[in-house]
Amino acid sequence: MLFTSLLLGADVKDSIQKINTLNYAQEACYNGTLVIKAFSSGVEIGSSNWTLNGPKGDIAYLSSSCFFSAHAMAFDYSSLQRTSTLIYSDFSSLIDAQDVEDGDNYTDPTSDKLLPPSFEDSDGFSLDSDVNLDEKEKLVFICSCAIECVKDGGSVLIPINRLGTILQLLEEMATLLEASAMEVPIYIISSVAEELLALLNIIPEWLSKQRQERLFAGEPLFDHVKLLKEKKIRVVPNIHSHQLLKDWQEPCIVFCPHWSLRMGPIVHLLRRWCGDPKSLLILEDMVNPELALLPFKPVEMKVLQCLFPSGIGLQKLQPLLKTLQPKTILFPEDLRLKMCFSCEKSFSVSYYTEAETLKVPCQKESSELKMSFSCEKSFSVSYCTEPETLKVFCQKESSELKIEADLASQFYWKTFKKEGINVTKLKGKLLMENGRHHLLLDNDKKTSLRNSSLVRCGLTDYHKLIPELSKMGINASMELIKDDVESQNVCLVHTEEPYKALIEIGKTSTVITTAESDANVASILYKAIDNIMDGV
Repeated sequence: MLFTSLLLGADVKDSIQKINTLNYAQEACYNGTLVIKAFSSGVEIGSSNWTLNGPKGDIAYLSSSCFFSAHAMAFDYSSLQRTSTLIYSDFSSLIDAQDVEDGDNYTDPTSDKLLPPSFEDSDGFSLDSDVNLDEKEKLVFICSCAIECVKDGGSVLIPINRLGTILQLLEEMATLLEASAMEVPIYIISSVAEELLALLNIIPEWLSKQRQERLFAGEPLFDHVKLLKEKKIRVVPNIHSHQLLKDWQEPCIVFCPHWSLRMGPIVHLLRRWCGDPKSLLILEDMVNPELALLPFKPVEMKVLQCLFPSGIGLQKLQPLLKTLQPKTILFPEDLRLKMCFSCEKSFSVSYYTEAETLKVPCQKESSELKMSFSCEKSFSVSYCTEPETLKVFCQKESSELKIEADLASQFYWKTFKKEGINVTKLKGKLLMENGRHHLLLDNDKKTSLRNSSLVRCGLTDYHKLIPELSKMGINASMELIKDDVESQNVCLVHTEEPYKALIEIGKTSTVITTAESDANVASILYKAIDNIMDGV
């Protein structure tokens, strides 16, 4: 027999690198037009429903969902409300209906009570607690059967299917073993188990509120962390692992892939125990157990099949759709006879089948909008057309300016009493970053506030400057000259002792000039001018 590889390792790696990961409610834009979001479906850790928002409308994709989960984040149905089109893709109801037709008389006593959190009875009591109780009872029953099997000398084989259910089985199994004072080895055989178990304890945002509360209480999100430390469970990558061969002992409890019973370590272990009537095989959500076990016949070991809630259920669909309020629903043709929609529904229904194209009319309303504004409106209105440029006046009264502390510490404020404002002179760099203005200090000392040349506004009472300088112990003289360029009188004040400087007083500006070696002189003369302008 000749085997050929379908894919090369490089092809697989290249495909995996094209996968983009998302958090719940995180937007991902495809091709610039389609915005994609994922929301928790509540079935499993990371399982999602999706919304796709495009130019012609938005689409919600509703897959198998659970209103309550003991491990995964709850079903976020509120984020799927009021979409143009909703694609219903929960086929778990079809499997449940098939079980009844095949003669399975078991019915879930709480099936008519599994309603979303917003659906409550007349007393306002949420009915989701019954779901948690039913799931807990199933877990306890399965684990008690496993313990009885081990007591009789048989081993227990559990194929890994839904991760959350396996984790809960693992916790419950360890609790019952400890309560019964039994030391039975528990093995997890998987090439990804070690990495996956480590990841599960650092993803609280993907888990239920009950699990998140354990994190805030300082406890591990799952009990497998403690069980690994106490060596009550042993994780090995494959069935031929040296560590497994060294530690192996029976009877034991084994978790391993694959749920299909066609690949992975479970094939070897089934062949080992299928003829042992004391051993037990626990199957979850297996559609046809007889077909799955056909290659291992004759099968003497006990088989326990369990079914956990994995879908919305047709009983809950009507009230859910009433809450979601979509305009159009695309419903599976296979479920047409199982579901009868109310005549008073507020949406249209179309039925789809596999591999067939279904045309759905665009539900998005026209972008054309006719609007008349009231004469008493408190706003101005401007009209734009494509592709013309429209100039809009800035409506913001003030802007925020971020100033470095080193620069702000050098401010010397002057109060203008008539205007009631404070003014200072500064020199720096004005930048725009992240939508905010920033004022930075100029590193050049020659352009700092203590420059040898200072400029300020004009001084009308310049005749008061000589007496003010005398009070400060500065000898000065004054002369008036005419500026030919500006055609105005300019007053020149010369200071001799103890500082040598020139003060040029014009109608609109006053310039103080000193020698470069006398850096502080300009600031001293600046204060004299400020004292004269106190009444301004």
